[in-house]
Amino acid sequence: MRAWRVHELGDPKDALRLEEVEEPKPGPGEVVVEVEAAALNFFDILLCQGKYQERPEPPFTPGAEVAGTVAGAGEGVALAPGTRVLATPPLPDGGFAEKVVAPAEGGVFPVPENMPYEKAAAMHIVYQTAYMGLHRRAGLAEGETVLVHAGAGGVGSAAIQVARAAGARVISTSGGPEKVRVCEDLGAELSLDYREDDFVDAVKEATGGRGADVIFDPVGGDVFDRSRRCVAFEGASSSSASPPAGSPRPRKPRPRQKLLRRRPPLGPLQQGHAGGSGREPRGSRRALRLRGIDPLIYDTVPFENLPDALGLLGSRKTYGKLVTRPKG
Repeated sequence: MRAWRVHELGDPKDALRLEEVEEPKPGPGEVVVEVEAAALNFFDILLCQGKYQERPEPPFTPGAEVAGTVAGAGEGVALAPGTRVLATPPLPDGGFAEKVVAPAEGGVFPVPENMPYEKAAAMHIVYQTAYMGLHRRAGLAEGETVLVHAGAGGVGSAAIQVARAAGARVISTSGGPEKVRVCEDLGAELSLDYREDDFVDAVKEATGGRGADVIFDPVGGDVFDRSRRCVAFEGASSSSASPPAGSPRPRKPRPRQKLLRRRPPLGPLQQGHAGGSGREPRGSRRALRLRGIDPLIYDTVPFENLPDALGLLGSRKTYGKLVTRPKG
C-alpha cells in the first residue's frame, strides 16, 4: 500500500515521500481502516518541520483524521468489516496512507450512512475543539453574542455552526472579501474583514457597547490581547491557538473585573493530533447531532498532490478544510 512518510524534517514539499509500505495488521483492541478520505491540518505541517508539540522519530506518517471502512479487527473488537467509521490513527503511523490502524476504544467512531467520507474526515478535531470551547469551557447560552476569530478556517467555521445551533448571535472576523462571504454564508450576523475593520469598535457598536459574551479565538497573540477589550462583563474568552513546540504558550485570559464575572477565566483550549484533545469524542459526537452542522470543505485534492496541498494550507489562502482521497 502507499503512504506518505517523513524521513528528514523540513517543509512538506521537501520532507514527504510517497512510498510503498507493508499493510498494517491489527493487534488486540485495534482496527484496520481502509482510508477513503483524510483531512489536512496545520499541525501536519509543523509535524513535518519538527516544530509540533509531538515529535515522532522519522520515518513517520502525518495525518490525524481519516474516514473509511473497517478492513480488519483485532482480538476483542466487535466492529464488522465494511463498517463506516472515522478514525484518529496515532503517530508514528498517521492517516496519510491507504490503510491505518487505530485503537477501537477512543480512536474509531461510527459515521452516519448519509455522510460523505470527505465531510466525516473533516469532522472530528475542529468540531471537538469548537464544541468543547463554546459549551464546556465557556458555557454558551442561547441568545448570547459570540465573537469567532478566523471564522472561515476549519475550527472557526465549525465554531460558527456550533454557536448558531445553540441559538447564539455570531460576529466573525476573517481576512479578505471571499472569507467574509464564507462566514456570512455560515450564519455570521456580522462578518468583519480584520484587514479593513477594527473588530473591537465593531463588536462594541454591534452590541450597544456591552461586548461579546463569548470570544472564540483560534489565533492567539495580539488578537487575543485586543479581544479582551471587547469581552462583556461576565463573559468568557476561549483560545484554541496551539503554538509550535518551544514557543510561549498562549497567556491565560484575565477577566476585566474579576468580581463582575460569574464565569471563571479560561486557560487555552488546545486542539491537535489524536494524542491531544482528539482522544475525547463527546464534543464531535454531540456536534454531529446539532442542526446546521455541515463541515466546510475547501477542496478535495489528489493523494499524489498532498505536499502541495499542505503548502497551500500553510499559505492561509484556503477556508474550511482540505481533504485528500487515497483512492482518487
